[in-house]
Amino acid sequence: MFCLSLDVSTETLRKDLSLSPSPTMATGDQSKKRKQRYLPQNRPAKKKGAYPLKPGVQGFFISCDGGREYQASQEAINVIDSFFEELMHGTGLKLNSSGVLENPVNKKVTFSYSEDEDEEEDGEGNNGEEDENKGVEDKTEVIEGDNNQVDGKELVSERSCEEVKQTEKDEEKEEKQENVAEEPPKKKTCVEEAKVNGNAEKSIDKLIDAELKELGDKSKRRFMKLDPGCNGIVFIQMKRRDGDPSPKDIVQHAMTSAAATKKHMSRFILRILPIEVACYPSEEEISRAIKPLVEQYFPVETDNPRKFAVLYGARANTGLDRMKIINTVAKSIPAPHKVDLNNPEMSIVVEIVKTVCLIGVVETYKELAKYNLRQLTSTK
Repeated sequence: MFCLSLDVSTETLRKDLSLSPSPTMATGDQSKKRKQRYLPQNRPAKKKGAYPLKPGVQGFFISCDGGREYQASQEAINVIDSFFEELMHGTGLKLNSSGVLENPVNKKVTFSYSEDEDEEEDGEGNNGEEDENKGVEDKTEVIEGDNNQVDGKELVSERSCEEVKQTEKDEEKEEKQENVAEEPPKKKTCVEEAKVNGNAEKSIDKLIDAELKELGDKSKRRFMKLDPGCNGIVFIQMKRRDGDPSPKDIVQHAMTSAAATKKHMSRFILRILPIEVACYPSEEEISRAIKPLVEQYFPVETDNPRKFAVLYGARANTGLDRMKIINTVAKSIPAPHKVDLNNPEMSIVVEIVKTVCLIGVVETYKELAKYNLRQLTSTK
């Protein structure tokens, strides 16, 4: 009996194993479901966010509060765009050589009242009465002459008769024209106006669609955010077109106006620096990329040599020698210009972020609170 029970138990176990699915099959089905759920159509998921920072771009290097990079980037685009429009349209504030506003923002309006206005009004009334009296006297004058002279009143009566006859003729012509059946001109003007309005509406719709397409197309945007890959840093790329001001001009205008007006512009932005060259952080690449900046701001043949200094900063990169990079930048400046670390007229900004070297030129760096927007607009 004991042997029979063992045989029955083994048979039931075999049946259960044959009916139950294998563990390998179960894991395979689950993996397929996960693939379908997280990767639709078996395509890799696209990375969301800004494009990474790379060499060969121009723009603005901005430092901000940690963890507020997104808000700072939105504020930076708005601030930069507003000052860009001021430079393009010439609506910015004008400063004197001493740094004082030519046209102050708060204008003082004074209202004055004088008794001379009443006297002028009385004088105008008297002059009107005198003119009327003169007109009456002119009508009563008579033309004097020899025996063939004629009174002025007779001449006036003859002229009035001729004018009456001409008016009668004009009225007869108008009656004849009205009798002729023609399309009234008002209907024609209404039809023409409707056609013009229809064309104008179509053209306006087309312009709006074109603007929306440009806003949606990232390649046509003038200012765009790039991801530097570090906390507390924002980079705004500028795609320059013909006739656009340089990043240096925009930042210089923003800092001078902020220092003059003390107007609060942003909440999260700390410092804004213009970047005109971006390359890889090597001595050869830096010396080659900085040549156009040297030709523009430090010409060889000049009567006014400038004093300059090099401002170095590095983030997420500890493999470079600081003094080597500073020396390569200083050696690329020609002879008439000299180094002055205490009172430089021009400062060359060198910021290294990971594997990208950003270079720009600024003026009056120390006088404008090291281009710190928050410190310039603070009232303390």
